[in-house]
Amino acid sequence: MTAYTFLLLNLAVCFYDVGTIWAHEIDIFRTWRLVSAEDFHTVQAVHWRKLPYWIFIPVGLALAGSIGLVAYHPAGSPQLGIWGNLTCQVLAMVLTGIFWAPWQAKLSRDPAGPRSQYLEKILRTHWVRTLLINAAAVFVLGWTAVVH
Repeated sequence: MTAYTFLLLNLAVCFYDVGTIWAHEIDIFRTWRLVSAEDFHTVQAVHWRKLPYWIFIPVGLALAGSIGLVAYHPAGSPQLGIWGNLTCQVLAMVLTGIFWAPWQAKLSRDPAGPRSQYLEKILRTHWVRTLLINAAAVFVLGWTAVVH
């Protein structure tokens, strides 16, 4: 596989992640507020069962790809693209581990369900993760345009 093909594959994964992060940002988390407290944890459990396939694997591929692109990239690749993408990916993962994942775990046990303080925290702050995932994709898009 050529380095340019590897870059294009990473671009595709980054924009897949953009789609899923926006689905969470504008639909999934906000819709949870509309679910009854009795059904909330069932809806959330179904959501969690799907995450490995449509979220965790692509996010892992995006992170692995951004790491791989540090060493294996097309000639003339801009340093801003290489390090901007990697920084956004890593920062999104670190902040998820510090904030959103623990809040999701607490939310899954909170009897308040759709009225949970943890859902409110997610809704107030998730835009940061959305911004980071979008920025990573924009770095790769700009990078792809530069080396094409």
